[in-house]
Amino acid sequence: MEMIVYALVTSVGINLGLCILFFTLYSILRKQPSNFGVYVPRLLADGKSKEVSHFHLERLLPTPGWLQRAWQPSEEELLTYSGLDAVVFMRLITFSLKVFALAGIIGVFVLLPVNCTGNQLQEVDFSNLINNSLDAFSISNVNNGSKRLWIHFSAVYIVTIFVCCLLYYEYNYISAKRIAYFYSSKPQPHQFTILVHSIPVSVGSSVSDSVERFFKEYHPSTYLCHVVVRQTNKLRDLINAKKLYKRRIQLQSEPRRAKFKRDGCCGLFGRKVDFVNHYEKKLEDMEESVRLEQSVSLAGEEARAAFVSFNSRYGAAVASNVQLSINPTHWVTEQAPEPHDVYWPFFSSSFMWRWISKLVVIVACVLLTVLFLIPVVIVQGLSNLAQLEIWFPFLKSILTITFISQIVTGYLPSLILLLFLKIVPPIMEFFSSIQGYISNSEIERSACNKVLWFTIWNVFFANVLSGSILNQISIFLDPKNIPAKLAVAVPAQASFFIAYVVTAGWTSISSELFRMIPLICSLIAKPFIERTDDELEVPSLPFRRDIPRVLFFGLLGITYFFLAPLILPFLLVYFCLGYIIYRNQFMNVYAPRFETGGKFWPIVHNSMIFSLVLMHAIAVGIFTLQEAFFSINLYFSSSSPHASL
Repeated sequence: MEMIVYALVTSVGINLGLCILFFTLYSILRKQPSNFGVYVPRLLADGKSKEVSHFHLERLLPTPGWLQRAWQPSEEELLTYSGLDAVVFMRLITFSLKVFALAGIIGVFVLLPVNCTGNQLQEVDFSNLINNSLDAFSISNVNNGSKRLWIHFSAVYIVTIFVCCLLYYEYNYISAKRIAYFYSSKPQPHQFTILVHSIPVSVGSSVSDSVERFFKEYHPSTYLCHVVVRQTNKLRDLINAKKLYKRRIQLQSEPRRAKFKRDGCCGLFGRKVDFVNHYEKKLEDMEESVRLEQSVSLAGEEARAAFVSFNSRYGAAVASNVQLSINPTHWVTEQAPEPHDVYWPFFSSSFMWRWISKLVVIVACVLLTVLFLIPVVIVQGLSNLAQLEIWFPFLKSILTITFISQIVTGYLPSLILLLFLKIVPPIMEFFSSIQGYISNSEIERSACNKVLWFTIWNVFFANVLSGSILNQISIFLDPKNIPAKLAVAVPAQASFFIAYVVTAGWTSISSELFRMIPLICSLIAKPFIERTDDELEVPSLPFRRDIPRVLFFGLLGITYFFLAPLILPFLLVYFCLGYIIYRNQFMNVYAPRFETGGKFWPIVHNSMIFSLVLMHAIAVGIFTLQEAFFSINLYFSSSSPHASL
């Protein structure tokens, strides 16, 4: 069943109402002192915002002042307080705005009128616009063999040239920012250090002896020192004394604060204890435990990995980029991560174990892709009322109600798909964490890539190329027929993806501002947990979730701008909302947990190139099919009796 304009209007109305509701509630709730830990945790942790107790009426009224404050900071200020990764993320959004501003002008004012004046599918009835099919506004409505298709052909190349030029400029800009970032930062210990694993150890020797002997022999002029990694899991778990110490100091400095509390469940049961003495006793016990664990770990088993430091960055770079052994599975090197960025579990893993882990992750990703076809099939069924009535005949009377049918076809499929996609980023982060990476930033970038390609395959291709996964894969096994098959399948799903942009785009970006889950968790925990500003954990932006989402909308926009230009205004609204909301979140909510120095941009660059290639493959298929139809019509017209006269 084709989606009509009324179904899209219904979806837009629902999501627009949700966006307005989220914006209004955020404007009110952010001003309540009890919610500062949810909406301005970064400012609280930095000491720039304090909870106030006096009441004033303005706290209960929605005000737009936060919009102006989010708009004001320059890129240099954003770089100062959120780092280069935040700048790269915002450059992705401004890049998308530039691309779709041009594509929107061409699509809405040039291509859309051309599509509407065709009658391949139906003539657009402007007097009853809401009952027209959305396909009437797509390229499918242009007559076969029409010379107007040259307008679409020209538009494809104009946008392609613009995107390529913009990508070139952005890549140079980010590269210059990376160089400036490294020049401006002070030399850090990890820049002079490499990590070496799979260290071979001879009989009667230790890992430390092997490392020292090897680097003194082959890098005598640059080698400085080394530290062997040891199994110290318990020790790492014990080093939590900082929060206890800060809490004790705060209690001592605030004589009016209640220092007695029950030591039972949630502070409601048990005997009363003096918290200052309680924390002092805990710190003493922890100090003794740390001492014991340190002595055990120093005498314990060494992992076959070590941090090796050099007296220059050049020496570290040479050692990390050359093969140190004839056997490539020994003396495996990589640049050491920042100390707070280290991910410890895989330091003791051998080369073979890492290789097996990568293989297991590939198999797990394939299985997850197959399982995800279940919600995709459900979504495809909801998009087709006739199929839905066959599956659930008892719903036939309900589905005849116009409003219900439009919600089911226009809003519900995108919502279901969005809810299932929520679980993908944490799963992919887990897969990346067992893949052998030794830094959280590498895990994040790997998960970002996995989520992106999972989304492209399972949301785009699985909806476009309906059928089993074997049928979908078989299409790509015959490269010559890929453009023709995409040319038929992709335009047919234009209405679904327009509704998807509205549901998964507008509502998700507004919910990012509202922070519903942290708000609910805060409300539930507040009566039981007394938390100070020093104990507040400031979150970091989950790049693995947000970069793939923005890039996927970019792919939809580039792919559908000449097929269904109606998608472009909704995409522009999404990117405008994203620009202002993410700037606000970087100022008030998110603090960088690590810094990759802009390494996320190659993911953006490669995704945009893939989107352009996909767009051209579809365009070649469409123009080839249209030319074939034109040739067939010309043949029959020339061979008819009337033509011979």
